[in-house]
Amino acid sequence: MSSTEQTPRPTRLAAAAGVALVEALGLLAGGVYMLVRTLLDGGSGGGDLTSGVTGGVTVIALGLIPLAAARGLWRMRSWSRGPAVITQVLALPVAWQMLQTEGVIPYGIAVAVLAVAGLVLLLNPATTEALGIRRPGQEA
Repeated sequence: MSSTEQTPRPTRLAAAAGVALVEALGLLAGGVYMLVRTLLDGGSGGGDLTSGVTGGVTVIALGLIPLAAARGLWRMRSWSRGPAVITQVLALPVAWQMLQTEGVIPYGIAVAVLAVAGLVLLLNPATTEALGIRRPGQEA
């Protein structure tokens, strides 16, 4: 296959990349919000400045994982499925906690729907095949 030819990207793989991108953007926006709010409050809102900044920076760093996975999925790189699946699995308990908290239930529903949809898309045989991932016992 020449360098100009490219294997067509399955719709499920493109959708999985989209799910990972939405999650990444959500985490990045949430981290920036936490960081800006903490810095503007100066830790005076009953919160600790150090923990607020640390939390914001951590959420931003966590947002880079699904962002890298989304890029890898879009470029059909097999390594990207692992971080994407881990992101979906970790999103499920977060969604559960959000569903238990008054005021954020709609966000919890959105996170749960994205996580389940992401898992379904990522574990689909068409996605696995497009990424060149072999099943156990499958010949090369």
